Amino acid sequence: MRISQRAQRIEPFYVMEVAKAAALHAQRLAQTDSPMIFLNIGEPDFTAPPLVQEAALRAIHDGTTQYTPALGLSALRERISAWYAQRFGLNIEPRRIVVTAGASAALQLACLALIEAGDEVLMPDPSYPCNRHFVSAAEGRAVLIPTTAQDRFQLNAAQVRSHWNARTRGVLLASPSNPTGTSIHPHELAAIHGEVQQRGGITLIDEIYLGLSYDAQFGQSALALDDDIISINSFSKYFNMTGWRLGWLVVPDRLVNVVERLAQNLFICASTVAQHAALACFEDASLDEYERRRAEFKARRDFFVPALNGLGLEVPVMPDGAFYAWANCAAACQQLGLANSWDFAFAAMENAHVALTPGRDFGQANTEACVRFSTARSMTELEQAIARLKRWLA
Repeated sequence: MRISQRAQRIEPFYVMEVAKAAALHAQRLAQTDSPMIFLNIGEPDFTAPPLVQEAALRAIHDGTTQYTPALGLSALRERISAWYAQRFGLNIEPRRIVVTAGASAALQLACLALIEAGDEVLMPDPSYPCNRHFVSAAEGRAVLIPTTAQDRFQLNAAQVRSHWNARTRGVLLASPSNPTGTSIHPHELAAIHGEVQQRGGITLIDEIYLGLSYDAQFGQSALALDDDIISINSFSKYFNMTGWRLGWLVVPDRLVNVVERLAQNLFICASTVAQHAALACFEDASLDEYERRRAEFKARRDFFVPALNGLGLEVPVMPDGAFYAWANCAAACQQLGLANSWDFAFAAMENAHVALTPGRDFGQANTEACVRFSTARSMTELEQAIARLKRWLA
């Protein structure tokens, strides 16, 4: 059987490979007094709040499970629009909102609508690996540009200007970012978008962690810049609906019909039950609960990042959003006689019974010296993880 070149270009998702290894370790440790602590997967430990669960059950009970329009339920698009107005003071017309089968489907639709074979898309290094693979699946090429702590591990306008060439189609950014939890400063984002617009390119921005921003200067949507921004968002992170596979895309008016045609053919529609459930995300009681949880995520960050620094696992930029800590483990590797962050991650599983993610997935810019911790676990687990790491590293 001949495998397509497209499929062969897609590298393994090492986050999940490490997760499989961690699960095997966990089985062995399950009956001990030191079970595995999973700080490797970026999934909230909270589930959908009560009103959302009740709405899903009601949809199933009432038989409201038929296909919806490819763009999503009108009522849900209107609720998302109202959330932008309430949370960010933005007037995003419901007609520009496309409900999708998770942010993954949103990224796929955007890439298929806008990228031709051979087009290049500029992205920061490090960045979330699946984003560059969506570009590759659309026959484009992701160009990873090394970033530094000085720029919050984000691209700047000067880099976009210097790396742009005849094949460049645009930029794909993420703010807040996975794996670093850092955002692009609004002034820098405006400058980047200006560079892209001058060259007739496209600005795509992954905002799936935007609801989990902890700093007002960064917690604003890029959609405030103008209507040409294309934003990808999701119900997975802030709204705690990971397995429900529901997201959305905000596009310019002229792109709505194009994306609709693609969605009709590729997906028909997002999950009907998930859409009806998501309507309840925007009830006052649900939003109050999400804000309580956001405060809890911030408290976890405020404990865990300084604790990592105290262990010599330096986090060079304090995350301003999401639930990650991007830590440099080079000194610890040298102390332990380990080659890189890959070896460090497996040694941490074996010796401290803490699962984390090595930097390999996220690019090439010093990623062999870095690991990603997820702080989307309980405070008790985070405290235990720090204690275990401290004993091991000592």
